[in-house]
Amino acid sequence: MRRQRTIYFNDARHYYLFVFEPPMTMEDAWRPIDEVAGTGVDTFVYGVSRVDGLYYPSKASTQFKHGEHGPDSPAFKQNAYWRTWHNMKSLEERGLDPLRVLIDRAHDKGMEFFASLRLSSYPTIDPAHEVKSGGRGWVHREVRDFQREVLRELTVDYPTEGVELDFAAAPGGSSPHFRDENDAREHTPAVTEWVAEVAEIVRDRPGTSGEVGARVYPTEELNLRQGFDVRQWLKDGSVDWVAPLLYAHNQIDPHVDLSWLIEAAHDVDVSVYATIQPHHFDPGRETYVTEYATPAMRRAAVAAFREQGADGMYTWFLPWPFGDAERRVLSEMADPDLIVEADKHYVVSRRSDFSKRAGLETQLPVTIEASDTGTAHQFRLYCADDLQGKADRIKQVRLKVYIGDIVSEDKVRFLINGESLENETCLRHFPKGLPPYHGQWLDFDLRHVRPKKGWNTLEIVLDGRPADLISPLIVQDIEFIVEYGPYPSTPNLHPRIGRQNERPGSSQTLWTEVTPREEL
Repeated sequence: MRRQRTIYFNDARHYYLFVFEPPMTMEDAWRPIDEVAGTGVDTFVYGVSRVDGLYYPSKASTQFKHGEHGPDSPAFKQNAYWRTWHNMKSLEERGLDPLRVLIDRAHDKGMEFFASLRLSSYPTIDPAHEVKSGGRGWVHREVRDFQREVLRELTVDYPTEGVELDFAAAPGGSSPHFRDENDAREHTPAVTEWVAEVAEIVRDRPGTSGEVGARVYPTEELNLRQGFDVRQWLKDGSVDWVAPLLYAHNQIDPHVDLSWLIEAAHDVDVSVYATIQPHHFDPGRETYVTEYATPAMRRAAVAAFREQGADGMYTWFLPWPFGDAERRVLSEMADPDLIVEADKHYVVSRRSDFSKRAGLETQLPVTIEASDTGTAHQFRLYCADDLQGKADRIKQVRLKVYIGDIVSEDKVRFLINGESLENETCLRHFPKGLPPYHGQWLDFDLRHVRPKKGWNTLEIVLDGRPADLISPLIVQDIEFIVEYGPYPSTPNLHPRIGRQNERPGSSQTLWTEVTPREEL
């Protein structure tokens, strides 16, 4: 049954077990739950595993200890791993299970708790089965059986609301599930059967029935290439909710088209929770460093995915430790009314190392060769705001495009839904974090041509470069910003004319003259 949820994910490591000093106090042990309690978050998902172990005293698998340094390491070679091990053990020595501590605290705070398991990592069984070691991964029945039993433990031995099957961790967080696409294609039915087996275990457990969630890739093509027939899982009734993302490609992007997944899920009354990624810039990009998405960027993504039909939002990795801004973000995610007339900043994600490795296509960057004149390079942009219907509440709408290697003599056209922006004011700015000669931000104040609600097409056309400049233009960034205000914004229609107004109850136009400052 479909239901609204606001989900926060904690990976057990970066802002929890890695950072607190042992022995762990109960206040520190409860921190992941307490920091989101009282916001709009009603569901907590906890990542119980990494490639090299689980973050609780599992009977079905291996507890995390030395990480990638291996079980035979003579001592800890990283402070984070030392803290993690001793934090868990400090709770266990008091008769407390680290996982149960979080589950109970979530329930005390009125939240559901799901345990999330990375499925292409299996530390206890023969390492030769792993793809990174030359094995065939999920082709081996032993691998599938092993993961099924870990999930049985998480749903039967612990009072969780259910489990999340993390199929989307590879390649950024674990090895691929299969050695190649041929193996994935051949064993797709085996994965489908396995998901159904897990669903039966979770739903038929003693006591209350549990739920099965699944992290999947954002596009159907990418899922199928990896052996995941998500449509069939939905038709079989094997999953109760799905969350699309690519782990480690952490760039926020409200322009991801989720229609394939939302339509398929809603046809069988299954929920889709859109993932709000944490970053704007990632460190792989030239001289940029990681930047967190701003609240306005998060609002844009939340509003866009909600307009597409998502049943709720799923986020993680907010700037830590949390302050008022982060808690407000989590509250806004849960309540559509809070962001209807709030500023939004729509950004387009760029290709990353992880998107390239996974085969996920992104819209940026785009190279336009100097000889490629007259070609319309198209970009799909989603706008959740009704810019026409709420024109009296819109303060400003801006389109920002960053183009590398551009010069002022370049002849470049911009069109939104076929309408030229030639009559819109455009300001040029130096880039941030790059040499000032690298390129230019083109900042359009959209007064006459604006995006419509829903999908839009931005076209960029190079009509000519200086004859002796043969380097390409590179479209690096595309953003548009919607700012709201309490009063309508009025265009200045003539240098000596201020506002154009209509007399109430009449179609007669009134002109309010503004005296130039130098004449005062």
